[in-house]
Amino acid sequence: MEPVNLFNLASRQAEWLAVRQSAVAGNIANANTPGYTANDVEPFQKVLDHTAVTLSATQSGHLGFGASEAAFSVKPQDYTGAIMPSKNTVVMEEELMKAGEVRRSFELNTAIVKAFHTMMIMATKG
Repeated sequence: MEPVNLFNLASRQAEWLAVRQSAVAGNIANANTPGYTANDVEPFQKVLDHTAVTLSATQSGHLGFGASEAAFSVKPQDYTGAIMPSKNTVVMEEELMKAGEVRRSFELNTAIVKAFHTMMIMATKG
């Protein structure tokens, strides 16, 4: 049985959230490092735009094309606020808000997968 696309999407988002959490944690850890530029991950919407959902071969006569892999790129943030004398662009309040967003997104992702899994179990039990 082929995996359901929702599980693949949820797995992809969980990977993206882990990368974003790592970037936010690095920003917080370097909040007092002179010259450090805050980093962030490209939005998940852009990751979805670069990921093609295609058909797969279910029989030997079918043509199958795999989905393209989109990388999660961590880039320096575009900073428009006042730069500290140490040239550090980390704003602790913004990083803590991002950390909260990541936590809530992980919780939502887990809840959706759990609900979908429960529906599949109920459907297979009949």
